[in-house]
Amino acid sequence: MTPRKAGETVDFTVTYLEMEERPSYPRPSLPGTVPSALIHAENPPNWYFLMLYDAVGRDYEWQDRHDQPEVELSAFVGSPDVQLYTFLRNGWPHGFFMLDHRQMARCDIAYFGLVGQAVGLGLGTWLLQTAVHMAWDIPGTVRVTLNTCTLDHPRALALYQKHGFKPYAQEQLSRVLTRDWDPARFPK
Repeated sequence: MTPRKAGETVDFTVTYLEMEERPSYPRPSLPGTVPSALIHAENPPNWYFLMLYDAVGRDYEWQDRHDQPEVELSAFVGSPDVQLYTFLRNGWPHGFFMLDHRQMARCDIAYFGLVGQAVGLGLGTWLLQTAVHMAWDIPGTVRVTLNTCTLDHPRALALYQKHGFKPYAQEQLSRVLTRDWDPARFPK
């Protein structure tokens, strides 16, 4: 994709992926010697979710949750079948993921990502493998899903496929950009 300005309409492709058996790779250990923790948020308020959503997703045009009515957002964030995990390193959030198991036998990695300052440090593999294993740990899970789009980091789809996800559907969508968007700004 070529650089685009805020206010322009862009077309993008969403790819839906699935994993139908627990992966063979082992559960990873927390990376490095830097103080790090993965924290489960219990009953997180909407503002906390949106803070992480924006910190990770603003460069990728994550905006849908801001357009959602507050009561719907609360139902999602506050559901007992949705789990939010924050990856802290050196005392601040480096990334997060959410596991949504509201549908029987399926766990969707609804959100996953690192903040810009953490991209390229080798943490994405650890965070994804951890999310995948935790999704499979939920009783009754027989399928783990997630999605990505062409507005996300250019390595996202390959990362998911490398870790055992297989595409099963695609969808063409469009949206009006809220920020200037240039795919060249992401390291290859």
